[in-house]
Amino acid sequence: MFVQPQQKSALNKNQIRPEVRGNFIFIGEEKFYVRGVTYGTFRPNETQELFPEREMVEQDFAGMAENGINSVRTYMVPPQWLLDIAQRNGLKVMIGIPWEQHITFLDDKKLSKDIIARVSDAVKNCSGHSAILCFSLGNEIPSSIVRWHGAKKIEKFIHKLYTEGKKADPEALFTYVNFPTTEYLQLPFLDIVSFNVYLESQDKLQAYLLRLQNQANERPLLMAEVGLDSLRNGDEKQAEVLRWQIEKIFAAGCVGTFIFAWTDEWYRGGADIEDWDFGLTTRDRKPKPALAAVSAAFKQTPFPDNMVWPKVSVVVCSYNGSSTIRDTMEGLKTLLYPNLEVIVINDGSTDSTPDIVSEYDVKLISTENRGLSNARNTGYQTASGEIVAYIDDDAYPDPAILIMEFTNNIQ
Repeated sequence: MFVQPQQKSALNKNQIRPEVRGNFIFIGEEKFYVRGVTYGTFRPNETQELFPEREMVEQDFAGMAENGINSVRTYMVPPQWLLDIAQRNGLKVMIGIPWEQHITFLDDKKLSKDIIARVSDAVKNCSGHSAILCFSLGNEIPSSIVRWHGAKKIEKFIHKLYTEGKKADPEALFTYVNFPTTEYLQLPFLDIVSFNVYLESQDKLQAYLLRLQNQANERPLLMAEVGLDSLRNGDEKQAEVLRWQIEKIFAAGCVGTFIFAWTDEWYRGGADIEDWDFGLTTRDRKPKPALAAVSAAFKQTPFPDNMVWPKVSVVVCSYNGSSTIRDTMEGLKTLLYPNLEVIVINDGSTDSTPDIVSEYDVKLISTENRGLSNARNTGYQTASGEIVAYIDDDAYPDPAILIMEFTNNIQ
């Protein structure tokens, strides 16, 4: 069923639509990390939909859920029944909207208008369904096409698609899937920054992810495709590479990734593609070693279980901060970091600051009022952690900030 916005307050987690806050995707009050696989494209089924028969989709989506996968990327606009199956299995769907992006589409005004109309119709047809993660307004417009039309015209066209999509479904999230040869496109209006990246070197992938994070700035960065062909590299190599790709992607602060692909079954240009095997399963859905490797890696995201965490001392300095420090202390309780201490320096407060702080399991040190610099030095001298982090008494942290900073800095 489609869910209307006014019903949100009564919905369970599986029915709440995603939203973007800063560098993260949220569903309700919980961060959503994309642990996904791509799905398709497929030979037309009996009703000429470019997806498998319903029974196979039911089997595929159940298998994904059993292996810790929570998202599916399609390259065609799915029928409602597929979105319903996804929702029953707890899967979010990134919907690709296909159009003629591999030709000089802006040279034909009638064609470009038709593309805009089709994108709008596609969003309207799926509008409001809570299984939707986001819509992709395009996928890898070739660099030759971008050069032909010019980057500014391409950027303007994608912005038009975004505007029409938002009109059709104002609550939906939108992205465009870019790739390295056109990374220079400026698309600041997108909700999510998405890239297809195929790099088989850990160092090169790590460096490129950090480069992309600079471009994403304060928006979520999503790897829309990563993968390795097992036909040329072997099943074990595929499993090994996908494992460390997932680890590197999450360690770099991305909101997640889609592994290309769920199955070796792939149909393109009117023919079955049989000369490469990117799937986690074979064409007849037999699991490859890569499925177990991906499942295990996803279960440890966003951060590996075997990581050694240095102790962090969080220092809060306060002078008469009673009006705000309780919120700060409550925020510090949510920090997702396994090895930390909180130290509050009460810098000669004359209000109830020390009384409020004493309600929490933190180290409280009261001194005469000697100013912020002195208070910070006292906190530093008291700290037992390898790392000292300071926060003001009228601020509260993102729960994952310490973990994110540590994992980014060890890369």
